[in-house]
Amino acid sequence: MELNTRAVHIVNEPFPSGSWPLSVPLVQSSAFAFESAAELAAAMAGPDGRYVYSRRGNPTVRALERTLTGLEGGAGAIAFASGMGAISGVLLALLRPGDRVVAQRCLYGGTHAVLGDLAERYGIEVVRISGDDPAEFEAAAVHPATRLLVLETIANPTGQVPDLPGLLAAARALGVTSVVDNSLASPVLCRPLEHGADIVVHSTTKYLSGHSDVLGGAAVFADDALRLRVWPRTVELGACADPFAAWLTLRGIPTLPLRMREHCANAAALAERLAGHPGVTAVHYPRLPGHPSYERAGKVLSAGGGLLSFELAGGREAGRAFVERVRVARLALSLGGVESLVTHPASTSHRELDEEALAAAGIAPGLVRMSVGIEDAEDLRVDVEQALGQPPRDPASQLLLG
Repeated sequence: MELNTRAVHIVNEPFPSGSWPLSVPLVQSSAFAFESAAELAAAMAGPDGRYVYSRRGNPTVRALERTLTGLEGGAGAIAFASGMGAISGVLLALLRPGDRVVAQRCLYGGTHAVLGDLAERYGIEVVRISGDDPAEFEAAAVHPATRLLVLETIANPTGQVPDLPGLLAAARALGVTSVVDNSLASPVLCRPLEHGADIVVHSTTKYLSGHSDVLGGAAVFADDALRLRVWPRTVELGACADPFAAWLTLRGIPTLPLRMREHCANAAALAERLAGHPGVTAVHYPRLPGHPSYERAGKVLSAGGGLLSFELAGGREAGRAFVERVRVARLALSLGGVESLVTHPASTSHRELDEEALAAAGIAPGLVRMSVGIEDAEDLRVDVEQALGQPPRDPASQLLLG
């Protein structure tokens, strides 16, 4: 089936009567009862048997895992409590002290932070690469302790699209497990497993749920044996998904393809408009001609995504001022919801990085990140242009949309 159809037809379990509920039931139970001790003991053997305790498995959570497996074209999935829970769970399950990780230089700030913590506390060596050249990865990975390659389909917030086919092929040839964060693209724009990735991670908080009302994460595996290696650590960490959060995510997934079309169309229109604005020195959008990843994005992504960033001539202060001037867009840290959000990465999501690290990641002091929503395109254009040209406003005057 095409992805549009898969998104609508959630993978659900039949009732004992043999009929299927059209909506996935919310099973808000922490534990499940058995008739015999032997049956309970047998159910404790792994993640795919009868339900025992919702930290180990839950019907609603399993429906989400099976649905995401289908959307990404994987062999299995694990749902987590958050996107960082998914990233941390995978890294902690697969790394040991002294291992080496090769990571794309421009990654989400939280991923930078957890890699830095692993380096400091456990002696994990982290080698940064641009993500543009498989030969650069091979030079960094030719080491007996290299275990993981960490990439993002669309880098947050610069819009860089790494050479997924080349890098993933090189990782597989060297026996290095590859992890790709696909949160910004979603399975609608890219399915990294089809390019050779071993693990795809998501913050399901973002486009998958899509309504700014849930916190969640997931990892989808190309090989089920790899899932079985990670699952015990998920149970030990307690980073499992909550059934209600899984249920909310399942409510959002059927409209994912429709929402992504609007996100991408609005972002592309704004990127083109901003590219000609005198107060903007650079626009970062992967499907905008002139972007460093433009040619590659055309091959890897079906559209440019809903995340847009741009640099303002006035630097850090201009960036901060802009995010306080918008009226339709809101100043908030997240992304991927139906409403447009703006933030200033240098002082928020990437505040862990010093000026040198920010520059290395391609994040200018005046960079503004905008998660473009599904509002009317003209309303967004007017809002952005007034924020670029008007004096700072009183936050109390912010337009509230009904």
